[in-house]
Amino acid sequence: MRVAVIGSGAAGLCALRLLKEHPRGFHPVGFELSAEVGGTWNYTDKTGTDERGLPVQSSMYKNLRTNLPKEIMAFPDFPFDSSLPSFIHHTDVAEYLRRYAQHFDLYKFIKFKTLVEHVSPVCQPNNTSAIKWNVTYSAADNRNEQTTEEFESVIVCNGHYSTPLIPDTPGLDVFEGEVLHSHNYRTPSAFRGRRVVLLGAGASGQDISIDVSSEAKEVFLSSRKAPLQCQLPENVHLVPGIKHLKEKSVVFENDQETTIDSLLFCTGYKYTFPFLDPKIGVKVDEDQRITPLYKHLVHSKFPSLFLIGLCKTICPFPQFHVQISTVMSILSGKVQLPSRQEMEKDEADDLAARMARGLPRRHAHEMGPHQWEYNAQLVQLGGFQDPIPVSVKNIYDYVHRTRVKNLIGYKKEKYTRVGNDISHVAS
Repeated sequence: MRVAVIGSGAAGLCALRLLKEHPRGFHPVGFELSAEVGGTWNYTDKTGTDERGLPVQSSMYKNLRTNLPKEIMAFPDFPFDSSLPSFIHHTDVAEYLRRYAQHFDLYKFIKFKTLVEHVSPVCQPNNTSAIKWNVTYSAADNRNEQTTEEFESVIVCNGHYSTPLIPDTPGLDVFEGEVLHSHNYRTPSAFRGRRVVLLGAGASGQDISIDVSSEAKEVFLSSRKAPLQCQLPENVHLVPGIKHLKEKSVVFENDQETTIDSLLFCTGYKYTFPFLDPKIGVKVDEDQRITPLYKHLVHSKFPSLFLIGLCKTICPFPQFHVQISTVMSILSGKVQLPSRQEMEKDEADDLAARMARGLPRRHAHEMGPHQWEYNAQLVQLGGFQDPIPVSVKNIYDYVHRTRVKNLIGYKKEKYTRVGNDISHVAS
């Protein structure tokens, strides 16, 4: 069975590795736009478009350190270098992914500097049981020459941290200051002496506000969420959401007006799959909900198409491993998927349960504390042993509680996993 894997970041590498090792005898082919594995973890100073005129994929900034410790970030059977601190620099993660690719001999399966132009089903939509896929691709620096190959399955691992989501903001068209998205943020020195508003107080907004504060005159962290309950740098101020912008100032929802130089959106990203043929029917609505997807993973109409890594607020690499292990069980015939109608009902029930908990539709793929239940569902569906020990959950939950109380200092702690069920924390 020939399987196309689109992207060779963490998820794509995991897919290639599990495909090549499976006794079923899969033949994986990876497609990667850049010249190296690692996806968004490959830092570049460039923003906007690269030398080929293609959008820069990476959202790394120069001083970024992980907000999860390496002890729980790693793939289940491939640990990080134990000599590293728990919260590591982005270059350490990129190096880890290169070592993963080398260790499992994955480079030979990847077509680098290759752009996937189009993916389309070969058979008629009403004959999904025998579906095959045409994947059309080109050299990234010469898109005039295209090649099409046929596959039995497609695993999409193109990530979701490269297309900025910028909300409608009244007055943005008249604001005369600098405007950018966190995707294009690289160094705090660019804001030296400036008064900066960061819109969005999620994990990225919090971390970037601290980074920017080292150079900026004043930083205003703007959000409609409940204010953070932790100490921040003296020049970082918590403020409500933005009511509207003026030429040189911002008016917050409490009617406070402040003169600013720069506006930095930390408002997340859009899911995009520009290479998928419209007749496949993958839809991303205005709330960034993707349908039709069974278990946030399997296309319910074309169940040989899989989308990996769409869930948010998770422990990513371990979940990728679980998702792709489930895909292996499906492709190998080890498990039989429910009917299309049953899968679509499960998808609707999942959204209804989220809304019953008071979550908005834009949290359709949000996991947080529910990620462990989701992982367990996939383990049960795939019929394999759960590769994520309880200690990973214990540390994840502890780090979350510690971050809420000590945003500035929580990355100074060192974590050690002891056995399968016990986590030990030492400051």
